[in-house]
Amino acid sequence: MTTAAPLVAPGSFLTLHYRLTGPDGDELVNTFNDKPATLSLGSGELSPALEARLIGLAEGTRTVIQLEPGEAFGPRNPEMIQRVALSLLRQLGDLDETWSVGDVVQFPTPDGQGSFAGVIREMVDDSAVFDFNHPLAGQSVSFEVQLIGVL
Repeated sequence: MTTAAPLVAPGSFLTLHYRLTGPDGDELVNTFNDKPATLSLGSGELSPALEARLIGLAEGTRTVIQLEPGEAFGPRNPEMIQRVALSLLRQLGDLDETWSVGDVVQFPTPDGQGSFAGVIREMVDDSAVFDFNHPLAGQSVSFEVQLIGVL
């Protein structure tokens, strides 16, 4: 008598290898040559769209999941593009700092307990235009997964 492999279900605890690639095929994360990742479905570690595609897969499965633009990291939000005065940047950081288009700048959260990042898209007079969207927001990604363990 053989026992069927466990299936991924909501709330499952997973041990897996994965590779995340962006729309141009560039590898962003790869655990296949390192120790596997462990995570719990429903804990917010993966996007809901990716979790939904893992449901029902059997332990031992290796597959590639394509996520359409915006599914993995949400759609691009034009409200996440903000102008920030250079005086505020200097107040938050080094007074002698200089910035350029493409720089990533860390900002403290309002409660001071964490930080978030923005990419400078444009320098205008005494301010910078920042994009606070996730770099992969609104883009398609590919998620290769090998399910090692399902509990």
